[in-house]
Amino acid sequence: MSSEPKALSAGPRPQIGPFAQLIFGSRWLQVPLYVGLIVAQGVYVLLFLKELWHLVAHSFDASEQQIMLVVLGLIDVVMISNLLVMVIVGGYETFVSRLNLNGHPDEPEWLSHVNASVLKIKLAMAIIGISSISLLRTFIEAGNLGTTRSNFTESGVMWQVLIHLTFIISAIGIAWVDRLSESGHRKEAPHG
Repeated sequence: MSSEPKALSAGPRPQIGPFAQLIFGSRWLQVPLYVGLIVAQGVYVLLFLKELWHLVAHSFDASEQQIMLVVLGLIDVVMISNLLVMVIVGGYETFVSRLNLNGHPDEPEWLSHVNASVLKIKLAMAIIGISSISLLRTFIEAGNLGTTRSNFTESGVMWQVLIHLTFIISAIGIAWVDRLSESGHRKEAPHG
């Protein structure tokens, strides 16, 4: 078996009608959306640097709890940035055009097997991770509930927990439907 990539067929490309070309070409309308997400990621880099500067500048006069909350905020920013990278790179590769990164030393490992289903599950897991960090920050501050120093109410904490559980149940549902769909495709595949 040869390790060379399969050559594209030497024959002419199939002709598609103008309406089909318009519909297929409309995928390029997503490019400005991905560029906008790149700009948003730049804003997150600035936010990260600002928060990091505040952490360093106030590290000697802040309590351990305050430092922990700022660090969790930094982790939150990084996780949101990772989510943006997944959406930008994976979405572009899945819905617009190939990036042709094969063999590039920095090609993300997950990109080689990304499709819409994988992207949905990765996004759901990233959202759960972001929600977990936010919930952890809330739990750390929960010791102040009922005081004027608290940023949260009991019902606010309860709603955060319920929303987090909803994210988890949604991710499980997405993964389950994906697995059912995948097993259905395997049953339909011809055996030969």
